[in-house]
Amino acid sequence: MERKLLILFGSQTGTAEDVAERIGRGAWRRHFRARVMPMDEIDVAQMVDEKFVLFVAATTGQGDEPDNMKRFWKFLLKRSLPNDLLEHLYIGVLGLGDSSYQKYNFVGKRLYRRLLQLGASELVPLGLGDDQHDLGVDAAVDPWCLQVWDKLSTLCPLPPNMEVISSSEIPPPKYHISLLEHSIAVPLSHPRVWKKEANTVPSRSLPYMAQLVSNECLTTTGHFQDVRLISFDIASSGMKHRAGDVLMIQPQNSVEAVDEFIEVLGLQPETSFLIEQTKEDVPIPTSIPNPCTVKWVAAHYFDIQSVPRRSFFEFLAHFATSEMEKEKLIEFTTAEGQEELYSYCNRPRRKITEVLADFPNATSQLPFEYIFDLIPPLQPRAFSIASSMVGHPGQVQILMAVVEYKTKLAKTRKGVCSTWLSSLDPKSAISIPVWITSGTLTLEKSLHQPAIMIGPGTGCAPFRAAIEERIAVGNK
Repeated sequence: MERKLLILFGSQTGTAEDVAERIGRGAWRRHFRARVMPMDEIDVAQMVDEKFVLFVAATTGQGDEPDNMKRFWKFLLKRSLPNDLLEHLYIGVLGLGDSSYQKYNFVGKRLYRRLLQLGASELVPLGLGDDQHDLGVDAAVDPWCLQVWDKLSTLCPLPPNMEVISSSEIPPPKYHISLLEHSIAVPLSHPRVWKKEANTVPSRSLPYMAQLVSNECLTTTGHFQDVRLISFDIASSGMKHRAGDVLMIQPQNSVEAVDEFIEVLGLQPETSFLIEQTKEDVPIPTSIPNPCTVKWVAAHYFDIQSVPRRSFFEFLAHFATSEMEKEKLIEFTTAEGQEELYSYCNRPRRKITEVLADFPNATSQLPFEYIFDLIPPLQPRAFSIASSMVGHPGQVQILMAVVEYKTKLAKTRKGVCSTWLSSLDPKSAISIPVWITSGTLTLEKSLHQPAIMIGPGTGCAPFRAAIEERIAVGNK
């Protein structure tokens, strides 16, 4: 039997993708030809050639599926699908969620049931990772993965001349990076943007470059929180929205954060490089210009201000030649070391750049091409739309609280997107990558129906949009 393993993920914030990549590395160590991709990138018809498929599915919002599995899930829900469609498949489903929400792991549970309804056989029982656990989702991920490898070793044993590759051996990099001798010009923002001639609406893969119209501080000087009303010009985008919809914004890192990251890694900001594929099924991200520069990826692509996940330490440990650093990094990847990792990283919200600075030996030995394996990409931020198309035609507004807080660390913690947006001056004619998605909050369509608006945790933005709509229509 051919040693193939397909690993599909549905991820909104990057956690499920990180787990899927980790499973992919485990498969490599066991000599499986593993493919890791979002669910929406697989054609279900292609699954006819598969024998083993693992699914990692996060639950977002109020029991919603992530954006990169919506198409796949919609297809699976078709009533016309035969009950034996997936009878050739062995499947495993790992759900990631948060038990403080009512619809805990709703997506993973539904996906598991639906796959079995379509005839798939269970490889291992459903796994449910919980953010609320002391060890986070890893408390479920680790034992679930052990079950997977045990079952696969029975169904698809290693040939006599093969052994499991040691965990001390580093997997090949995701991409091959070639440094260029000459500098290049790169776009100021997203290399692929929506244009009028595109026969589609703006999306994450083709965002609309919206010009910043205004950036107004609504709170008084000395107030405990800086709240902004930010307006964008979307007149030529064709995008429509209603109260409850969401504006997605692709942020970038602050100049200060970029300079600090480049200094810690000892890189030259204007160094140019070319990204090349190493695997046919791992495409180069379309959001990166190619060729590119160190400064561009640090500003627009790498999530250098995020709190590193466990897999970060697992990767970094490979490059440490200092025994003391290697021992500590490996300890952070073990179940026994999770409490100390939480105290070091999660509780004080220590950033990736700060962790790299704390492990100078490992950082100095880190090859540049492995940075793409080590650091996750910046994720878009979602903001409830705070305006009406009738009240502000051709524009969209958001209400944004600038995130800033103290921990035990000396430096104040700052939100990536809110810090960047609040610093922008509309007079500088800056454009920002945006697109609109449907929200989970549905408001009464009738503008004459009395409404009581309660927003525990939702903020007032969608209610502002609804009230503005009623006022604007009433004035007409």
